[in-house]
Amino acid sequence: MNNFISNIFYSYFIAFGVMLGACTFAGVAAMINNHPPLKTMMDFASSVKIWAIATALGGTFTSFQVLDEGVFKGEVRLMIKQIAYVLAALLGANLGYYTLKLVERCGQLWTK
Repeated sequence: MNNFISNIFYSYFIAFGVMLGACTFAGVAAMINNHPPLKTMMDFASSVKIWAIATALGGTFTSFQVLDEGVFKGEVRLMIKQIAYVLAALLGANLGYYTLKLVERCGQLWTK
């Protein structure tokens, strides 16, 4: 049970970190290319969200295989664990996205 909880935390924070890290470095690349960094970060954030989830899960094929075993082989416990991992990764990616939206909102307030 302890390993299950720690894996949920790993999934959550990996997805969160991928979102923030990827978008931060996209903003740095935008500054180098003389583009608006905040707009580039927000454009990039919506497209990288699914990749953050897939990265946190360690690849999508393993997740589908476990879900397949849960549905067709009766491994309900494995299926519930995998759904929890997917939800944790989804929450982490969404929190990363909304953190970037908060940064964008603060940027709008500072420029006024």
